[in-house]
Amino acid sequence: MANQPQDDRTSKQQAIDDWLPITSSRNAKWWYSAFHNVTAMVGAGVLSLPYAMAELGWGPGIAILILSWVITLYTLWQMVEMHEMVPGKRFDRYHELGQYAFGEKLGLWIVVPQQLIVEVGVNIVYMVTGGKSLKKFHDTVCPSCTPIRSTYFIIIFASVHFVLSHLPNFNSISGVSLAAAVMSLSYSTIAWAASLRKGVKPDVDYSYKATTNTGVVFDFFSGLGEVAFAYAGHNVVLEIQATIPSTPDNPSKGPMWKGVVVAYIIVALCYFPVAIVGYYIFGNSVDDNILITLEKPTWLIAMANVFVVIHVIGSYQIFAMPVFDMLETFLVKKLHFRPSFFLRFVTRTTYVAFTMVVGICVPFFGSLLGFFGGFAFAPTTYFLPCIMWLAIHKPKRFSLSWIINWICIFLGVLLMILSPIGGLRSIIVSATKFGFFS
Repeated sequence: MANQPQDDRTSKQQAIDDWLPITSSRNAKWWYSAFHNVTAMVGAGVLSLPYAMAELGWGPGIAILILSWVITLYTLWQMVEMHEMVPGKRFDRYHELGQYAFGEKLGLWIVVPQQLIVEVGVNIVYMVTGGKSLKKFHDTVCPSCTPIRSTYFIIIFASVHFVLSHLPNFNSISGVSLAAAVMSLSYSTIAWAASLRKGVKPDVDYSYKATTNTGVVFDFFSGLGEVAFAYAGHNVVLEIQATIPSTPDNPSKGPMWKGVVVAYIIVALCYFPVAIVGYYIFGNSVDDNILITLEKPTWLIAMANVFVVIHVIGSYQIFAMPVFDMLETFLVKKLHFRPSFFLRFVTRTTYVAFTMVVGICVPFFGSLLGFFGGFAFAPTTYFLPCIMWLAIHKPKRFSLSWIINWICIFLGVLLMILSPIGGLRSIIVSATKFGFFS
């Protein structure tokens, strides 16, 4: 066939690639990209945006939300473009692009640790979130029942993943992902619509929560971290694009970008109303999860919590798939295990058990993520794509592309330095309330 990309893999390598979860199935449509991206991006983090607004204040809060939306859309566009910039080759994984930009060894060391912190961190947080939302549903529906510890709800939530994690590849989780994307739009809408229905609190206060200047500054940094956490989808974007078919005449970036634009419109429809309406109605008395602030109507809050659980199930799978891919690649290519169902079963079951146990032992992991999030979320989302773009495309000095990339890098590095400071302080302040195995 004319102008077909050259395939120089051995039959053994090809067999391994056909087995690995990222590269085994390449028949996704553009709308797969849309709902995979929505599921990856709109995490339960959206429910903490009104709280982040309370820490940032009206002006800075709205500015940071809009800036984050614009910058992350731009860096996502760069990643979609870079996926196939070498003719006949596809960078199916974030670290492969890193290796091309920074060199074989250095690329791995720069990308893989950050990607793993984000993906494993998000999976642990989602274990806790799923368990807590199940508990909230149980307590809302049956206030007179005997209270059950969060631990048991986390185990119930994990049991779903002991089954779902054995779906072989990205395309096989598309149904779960679609359900999750619909749920994220649903519970976001419930959050702001129920707030509006409540009406502005009579004694609403828009001043900062903290009474001291130091407290205000640290809360501000913490708010930055919460916004950064809300835009964490870039860690799986190349892996999602790898599932879309590609030919020299129809490269995968066309359908992928179409999906990303639809996803970002949905992200805006979820994030902005929740953040602005939630803060407008409750002011600085809003909780770090707006569904907790909204206690009534009971049935609606119960429903929203079920939606959160379904969404988090999908999100967990989206973030776990690249981790499975890394583990399986390592076992098969480096340790020369034979690709088999048994190997996959043991690897994935062990991983789900690991995230479950950490979630049970450290139920306050979400607070820790504000700290870790700054280190890993800000680089992989806000500025690592820009550095790769500069390294690979080498735009002319002081050209528009060069200037935009350096602005993004500057803001991203600032975010990476400041948000862990806020996260660390909130850990120290609330450390007295933390309890292992609580």
